[in-house]
Amino acid sequence: MSKIPVTIYAEMTPNPNTMKFVANNYLIDPSATAEFKTQQETKGFSPLADELFNFPFVKGVYFANNFVSITKDDTLAWDYVLTELRDYIRNYIAEGKQVITKIPEERIPEAVEDKTIDTSNYTPSEFDDAIKGLLDQYVKPAVEGDGGAIEFRNYKDGVVTVVLKGACNGCPSATNTLKGGIEQILKQHIPEVTEVIAE
Repeated sequence: MSKIPVTIYAEMTPNPNTMKFVANNYLIDPSATAEFKTQQETKGFSPLADELFNFPFVKGVYFANNFVSITKDDTLAWDYVLTELRDYIRNYIAEGKQVITKIPEERIPEAVEDKTIDTSNYTPSEFDDAIKGLLDQYVKPAVEGDGGAIEFRNYKDGVVTVVLKGACNGCPSATNTLKGGIEQILKQHIPEVTEVIAE
């Protein structure tokens, strides 16, 4: 069986515990993303993510477009594991193995700042399309460049709720990005927006 030519390179992200591994071809349908926080979540969805969780330091795997972001714990520095992970991913893809077999359904987090989320309150607003458009134009490209993703959840009473994934989830600078970047962009274009929060 001939191997598929694959190039993988690693990029740092603003989250010191997350590294972005970029391939020379798509790993997942460009319109989809997949995030796994435990090995159990990978079953039936991503054979590659399942394999990556066999590394004892891996704590999260996120796929989008042509990259996979891997979040590790604090037991080892990237210097010790980066080359091994990069080579493992490259060899896995080169052998023609499946990366994603099925896109997992979106999971709604159970709590926001100790409040239970009532998804029945997520009714569409007149600002939804404008907010999504601004996020797509100004925010998503930069966030994806950092190995993460941002998704609009809802708008209610001046508050925009978003979901952070991949490298953005748990990143120390995520709050600064939300308040100093995203919130300012939305307020500038939509005066009704007063705050941006993340689930």
